[in-house]
Amino acid sequence: MNLPSQLLEKAVAEFAKLPGVGKKTALRYVLHLLRQEPADLKQWSAMVARLAEEIKYCEVCFAITEQQKCEICSNPLRDHSTICVVEDIRDLIAVENTGQYHGTYHVLGGIISPMNGIGPMDLHIDPFIKRVEGGGVKEVIMALPSTMEGDTTNFYLYKRLGNLPVTLSTLSRGVPVGDELEYTDEVTLGQSILLRVSYEASLSRK
Repeated sequence: MNLPSQLLEKAVAEFAKLPGVGKKTALRYVLHLLRQEPADLKQWSAMVARLAEEIKYCEVCFAITEQQKCEICSNPLRDHSTICVVEDIRDLIAVENTGQYHGTYHVLGGIISPMNGIGPMDLHIDPFIKRVEGGGVKEVIMALPSTMEGDTTNFYLYKRLGNLPVTLSTLSRGVPVGDELEYTDEVTLGQSILLRVSYEASLSRK
């Protein structure tokens, strides 16, 4: 793509790094920003800079936050005896939007995927195991994608948690096999949480 400005070309290259954004779409985004008032454009860029400087990860569950602990982990009204394990922040948001879950979370930061070079040590699994070992946790809900990688991660967690006095459950099969949680409608996802099943029982059905 030949552009009349090196700065414009660099801006397009940066936008093209976003998921699902090609160079033509990136150019459209950059030209849209250039049509904005200078004050609005400065406000937008300042917000992006704040994201880089101020966003942290919760020291307990690894959700995105601006504090040491996220609002969920800091909330005494949440059920801290239940932890819902999710792949990333998008899944946490999806579960929260159902309004059917009132426990806490643990964000793994991905799922085990040997094909992509992602192993257990690349995820927030060890801090999660230590969190459960610390006591007070009665149930772990493994809300990972119904994919081969998600199932592999579920089984790995099952083996790591097998000797601990906690109930291990997983989402009911209201969530279609192969689907990501963030794309599942709220009613279906909410029901799959409420009707969650024992993880060992789910193994026997496979």
